[in-house]
Amino acid sequence: MCYTHLVYQLQACARHQTPHIGKKLHCHIIKTGIDLCRSIYNNLINMYGKCGLIRDSLNLFNLLPHRDPVSWASILTANNQANLPHLTLSMFPAMFKQDGLQPDHYVFACLVKACAILGAIKQGNQVHASFIVSPVSDDDVVKSSLVDMYAKCGLPDIGHVVFDSISSKNTISWTALISGYAQSGRKLDAIQLFQKMPTKNLLSWTALISGLVQSGHWVDSFYLFMEMQSKGIDIVDPFILSSIIGASANLAVLGLGKQIHCLVILLGYESSLFVSNALVDMYAKCSDILAAKKIFGEMFQRDIVSWTSIIVGTAQHGLAEEALSLYDQMLSTGLKPNEVTFVGLIYACSHVGLVSKGRYFFNSMIKNYGMSPSLQHYTCLLDLLSRSGHLEEAENLIKTMPFKPDEATWAALLSACNHHRNTDIGIRVADHLLSLKPEDPSTYILLSNTYASAAMWESVSKVRRLMADMEVRREPGYSCIVLGKESQLFLAGETSHPEKDEIFGLLKELDAEMKRRGYIPDTSSVLHDLEQQEKERHLFWHSERLAVAYGLLKGIPGTVLHIVKNLRVCGDCHTVLKFISMIVKREIVVRDANRYHHFKDGECSCNNFW
Repeated sequence: MCYTHLVYQLQACARHQTPHIGKKLHCHIIKTGIDLCRSIYNNLINMYGKCGLIRDSLNLFNLLPHRDPVSWASILTANNQANLPHLTLSMFPAMFKQDGLQPDHYVFACLVKACAILGAIKQGNQVHASFIVSPVSDDDVVKSSLVDMYAKCGLPDIGHVVFDSISSKNTISWTALISGYAQSGRKLDAIQLFQKMPTKNLLSWTALISGLVQSGHWVDSFYLFMEMQSKGIDIVDPFILSSIIGASANLAVLGLGKQIHCLVILLGYESSLFVSNALVDMYAKCSDILAAKKIFGEMFQRDIVSWTSIIVGTAQHGLAEEALSLYDQMLSTGLKPNEVTFVGLIYACSHVGLVSKGRYFFNSMIKNYGMSPSLQHYTCLLDLLSRSGHLEEAENLIKTMPFKPDEATWAALLSACNHHRNTDIGIRVADHLLSLKPEDPSTYILLSNTYASAAMWESVSKVRRLMADMEVRREPGYSCIVLGKESQLFLAGETSHPEKDEIFGLLKELDAEMKRRGYIPDTSSVLHDLEQQEKERHLFWHSERLAVAYGLLKGIPGTVLHIVKNLRVCGDCHTVLKFISMIVKREIVVRDANRYHHFKDGECSCNNFW
């Protein structure tokens, strides 16, 4: 086999990722005693790297007696492809210290990519500075990589400066900058840049739409997706579908999600792993956990994202035992959990009061899997301890955890103290929470009622003054209900709806029937100094009640009512919805700020633990 043909074969193995053929070629080289010149070495390093055999690449690289920039570019590329960008950066100094070489444009591109993957802006700036003073400072490929790095590090404006210096801009550089602006929430900048792009393809549309989905512009992403379809762009890659499915999930609009699911089937992408993962997540977040389980059950291939999505989904819907069983099934397949998996597991334990099990999972992620718990893990564990009445342990944890607890964390502990009537800890927590100058109006109501319960009227007055100062920032409670193609949004206390008389009449009828069945309004979430009748009036006009009444009046009889609420369901509304589900014999599913509630036959899936 001639030298040229051998190099061609190795390059073909790298391109098609056929390591078994590449290894046979390597064996042939050794057996026949072909001179292992630097070019053969470099192609072997490149082949093993492209085939994911990073250890073999590193071994060959270390055996190479005289390395050149191509050798370095090959091994650094292999490191990046093996998701070892830190190794790329740690190996690079040896290029000039040991081999006396200066980086060329290929090596610079590898270094910039490693910084982009890591989000290492400090090292990225150093590489950029070195590139500027190098002989290859005009290279457009490296500049495109720098645009991508600054975009991924949340600095699209700096990326734009580099972009403007590129003499021959290609789709990659345009797309990187558009994605950077979109992911940073700079919607108008991203769209304006996109409109200036001379030639748009699926990749550029995907960058814009996916970036807007990630930054929370879900409605805009849908309009752009529809515009893309109207222009006849062929969806030859399913990634954009997974992004737009994610937008449906975050909007909690089941109808939209189902339409995208139909498009997935029409285009033949239902077997795509990341599309299926997105569908499982979407159906779970849109309150249809049965559909999520069906999609999961039909998947031919599952990865850690698949298992984590269904575990978290079942946990949020109150199916804690099922979530824990799914975790055991996942372990039996040989997969290891990730950080998000443990969030779902501790969350599942929190919502059924499995304290020992929750502690076990928290400790297991540290001891068995070597993970460092994040603030979210500590928050879930605190939630579990607080809900279950282990308030002293929760207080100790919040004081000793390696993260600064935020307002929501302290407020959750205070709420638990009130629920379990532990005044001593409650006052300590309230004092600390007040010193943080909280921003959430519901926190002030919680503080006011805590101090009022302890007859600490000076503190009550202080809280009220602060409430008056921040009244303009109060976020109104609202609930949204979708009936077919119609969507209705109700604000708490809303009296201007065109159907208000019918809604009010139905709520009055239901209220009377509930009281006949033993309903007593729970006014603990309302300010203490209001008269009882005024407290009940406040509760009567909560947005989820208005949405349910509208759904009963306008929806198809017997169908499930799906409601999305921006705040946590208060204790009284939770009781009311249980009563209504029993009286009208309808299932009501509410997605609030904390979890999903399935109300049916007078019971809730959360078992009054939310």
